[in-house]
Amino acid sequence: MSDELGDILISHLESDFSDKLDRLRSKTCEMATFNPRSDEGKKVAEIIDDVRDRHDEAIRERTKEFDGVDLKPDEFRVPKRDLVEAYDQLASDNAKLLSSIQRAIENVRRYQSEIFIGTRRHPGMKYTPIKSVGICVPGASAPLPSTVIMTGVPAQVAGVERIAVVSPPRFKGTIHPVILAVCHALGIEEVYRIGGVQAVAALADGTEHIPSVDKIVGPGNMWVQTAKRILFGQVGIDSTAGPSEVLVLANDQAIPAWIAADMLSQAEHDPGSAMLFTDSRELAIAVLNELKHQVQQLSRSARTVRCLSEYSRIAVFGDMDEVIHWANAFAAEHVQIQCGENSRQIADQITTAGAIFIGPYTPVAAGDYWAGPSHTLPTGGGARFSSALTSNDFVKSISLIEYSADQLAAAADDIIRLAETEGLDAHARSVDIRRQK
Repeated sequence: MSDELGDILISHLESDFSDKLDRLRSKTCEMATFNPRSDEGKKVAEIIDDVRDRHDEAIRERTKEFDGVDLKPDEFRVPKRDLVEAYDQLASDNAKLLSSIQRAIENVRRYQSEIFIGTRRHPGMKYTPIKSVGICVPGASAPLPSTVIMTGVPAQVAGVERIAVVSPPRFKGTIHPVILAVCHALGIEEVYRIGGVQAVAALADGTEHIPSVDKIVGPGNMWVQTAKRILFGQVGIDSTAGPSEVLVLANDQAIPAWIAADMLSQAEHDPGSAMLFTDSRELAIAVLNELKHQVQQLSRSARTVRCLSEYSRIAVFGDMDEVIHWANAFAAEHVQIQCGENSRQIADQITTAGAIFIGPYTPVAAGDYWAGPSHTLPTGGGARFSSALTSNDFVKSISLIEYSADQLAAAADDIIRLAETEGLDAHARSVDIRRQK
């Protein structure tokens, strides 16, 4: 099975090297959402319209169709007692895990508070928190309680009044208990056992049992992200995040086994993209051999190999300048730099990345769970124009403008002149009338 990985090693000596990189970049960019004109894109729009027209009944039918669970509308919301029970059960069964969760919450809250701009005061700007936020938490193939922390805590730091969590029901109609325990630890009581397009549509439009929100954040598959994209404008969103990505930049000082482990940690998401850019062919070959060895030890080995073959590459460049150039072109979600004493210098030259992990002792997992920045990051080249989710994404800035009579009089001629240039006579008159009294 690991023999399938031979083709992922490419070199600048190949005539079509740049074409291969461009194809890989295009492929990762296309993995976030469906084309609206595709059959899948049309299906997403159809489900949104169905929820808009039939509300809770549509959610019930779609949940039964996609998740195999028949929930009555009054069963959508998880009772508070279930949240408390999940928390107490975790405290009893796995106190160490609960302790780790609580410390992770503290780390994220501390970091998000330090960078928060909402407490700053400026005479020309007023900051107000978004009133309500919906968080999409994946829970089907693998539960992601860390997503609750990485999205919920920044929202709380910003002062969001209402936070609603949606997560798909498992085969018995329940949400993974650790997700529920984390919600309780954060004081989030509004949790719904629905997922997919129907959950996004419910949060955007509102139904009898699920009030609408002002912004929707959180990861999800292509169906969820396409729904977010379609509904953007009616409701705010964080981004249309695609499958997870890691791009490792390394030289001959790096440890091959560690790089392979980092690549596999992203590829096991399936789909996910794991790339190594290096100027050392020897390192590239060593990492490839490590991948072949380590992937056999994974419980998801077959899926991970398929993901590596389809979406991942080990690319050997002529020098580090080319490595840096292509790293900025890819604008990956996670950029790991393992170049010994040159790591910080190279980090300074990376201008497009969701997050940068510097040095051999900074695996992506440290950011995913612990360091403080949110792991909700731009993917698919989105780091060219967007950033990680932070507490600042949950506030709105409102301009404050106040003129005295003298100040308006001093600017009146200029304002009138500009308004008349645009043919907006009423604009000009609204200024002129104030100096005629």
